[in-house]
Amino acid sequence: MKKQIIIVGAVIGLLATVGTAFAFHSWGPYHWARQSNPFTLKLGDNVSSAWDSVLRTASDDWTVSIVLDTTVVAGLSSRRSCKPTNGRVEVCNAKYGNNGWLGIAQIWVTGGEHITQGAVKLNDTYFNTAKYNTVAWRNLVTCQEVGHTFGLDHQDENFSNTNLNTCMDYTSNPVSNQHPNAHDFEELESMYAHGDSFTTVLSSVASRIKNVVASERSSEDSELGHVVRRDRQGRPSVYEKDLGKGEELLTHIFWAE
Repeated sequence: MKKQIIIVGAVIGLLATVGTAFAFHSWGPYHWARQSNPFTLKLGDNVSSAWDSVLRTASDDWTVSIVLDTTVVAGLSSRRSCKPTNGRVEVCNAKYGNNGWLGIAQIWVTGGEHITQGAVKLNDTYFNTAKYNTVAWRNLVTCQEVGHTFGLDHQDENFSNTNLNTCMDYTSNPVSNQHPNAHDFEELESMYAHGDSFTTVLSSVASRIKNVVASERSSEDSELGHVVRRDRQGRPSVYEKDLGKGEELLTHIFWAE
């Protein structure tokens, strides 16, 4: 049975609580269109056996929410291309190169707010090293990148302060930051409190939109669009690309320390 979470009122914005912790943590107005809650979002399994249990853990963790369920299904993409599929999220791992990032989450948005598809990429170039090849690091990054595909943002972006016990928190020690916390579920309830007259959670057709990843040559890859936010170290953390016809691609980057 799902945990009962107290619904709290929220508005989109940033308020300091502890250090740089975000009281309200959504990307913006971005959410999946659906006509009722809870809705079920498919996570396409394009990962290797080393990641299967990690993906299932992330799916189980987020399904605690009372507004959404996730289910792991067969993937529809290759690991390296991680081509998106309309109406669901594809999750992939590959050796994407020494480009500085551990994981990437991408969402395709229509009408300025409705997510139509998502993709998560996990970079084995780093996860095959001694520092990051741990269950804790794999759980943290997978949980966070999947959370981004719902429209969630970070609660905190300071690697060195006290852990908030959520995967939506940057940290140098991920042991206590492997799963969502109550505030993540409260934020989802706020984001998905309203109804929509249609749904974007339905198709299993591979997208014709080109999927792009950060370049190994430059972290400021123009294919991702323009930088709309930087992290505390000045690195691009969110990109936005106008795809035309009211569609946008947003890319969230989880950098290695």
